[in-house]
Parts: sequence; structure tokens; C-alpha cells
Amino acid sequence: MGDRWHVEVDRSVCIGSAQCVHRAPDGFRLDTARQSHPAEPDMDAGEGVLAAAENCPVEAIVITLLGSGEPVFPPED
Repeated sequence: MGDRWHVEVDRSVCIGSAQCVHRAPDGFRLDTARQSHPAEPDMDAGEGVLAAAENCPVEAIVITLLGSGEPVFPPED
């Protein structure tokens, strides 16, 4: 069994570019205000979700390891 992630979107930062939806269509949704949110806050680790976080133009997506809370993205300095 692989890693599980907890995914959050800071809606006060999200600009609704939909890059996350394009990179991980099963991982993110846009609401009627064009704000992103994870389809499920706890999900299996996946390259698409990580790519979505890495390519978010305003860095609104935070990924941590489920259970430990260890940062996945953004990485610790």
C-alpha cells in the first residue's frame, strides 16, 4: 500500500486558474465561484496531484502525509 496524502487548498489565495483541475482532474474540482478544492481531502499519493501543487500559479495547494502531517508540498526549506 502506498502513501496517503492530505490535500488542502487555501481558498483565500486560489485565483481559479484551474491548472490543478487540468493536471489532476480526479483530484480537484472548481466550485461555482471558480475556487478549487480537493475532490477528497485524503487521497492516495499521485504524480498528477503533486504536479498540480507544483504548478499552481499562486501556490495555494498544500500536501502533507496523512497521519504524520509531514510536508510533501511545499517542501520544508
